[in-house]
Amino acid sequence: MADNSELLPHERPAPPRVDLWIAAVFFVFGCAAAGLAFRMPTYADQKGEIYTAPGLVPGFYGIVIILLSVWLAVRAVNQGALRGRSETAAPAGPKTASDLRLVLAAGLGLFFVVGLIGRVPFWLASATFVAMFTMLFEWRRGQPWPVRARRMAEAALLGLATGAAVTLVFERVFYVRLP
Repeated sequence: MADNSELLPHERPAPPRVDLWIAAVFFVFGCAAAGLAFRMPTYADQKGEIYTAPGLVPGFYGIVIILLSVWLAVRAVNQGALRGRSETAAPAGPKTASDLRLVLAAGLGLFFVVGLIGRVPFWLASATFVAMFTMLFEWRRGQPWPVRARRMAEAALLGLATGAAVTLVFERVFYVRLP
């Protein structure tokens, strides 16, 4: 195992106490996802099969998130997450570009779920999310404007294609009504 001082800041493992907090947040999220998924209709009254239930995949993901969060919590406790703060405190490091990318990705995801879903047609919400995500993460400082304009047009086309494809696949192949 490599010495942590040789690793770049984004490669260093998180302190055990941070892992414990992350595990707690994901445990709550997994429980909420599984609980909401199991409240979805099963189509049993329409003599549907179990694998056609719309809550099957989200419920499975919720259970997997719960199990992984418990695993992370146990590992964090074994590494000393519950000991005194001085033993597990992380050294303050510089904020990196990856921190900004993480915040941007989380913000875009939140905007998609809270701001777009249910307010605009699903294909448009998906297209907007993919286009914005692509534009933000393909943006390069110092790029000439013609290249930038072409990249933005490509992102818009990619977003539209993704929105159409996702809608068609879910509605025509899986028979899932989208919001």
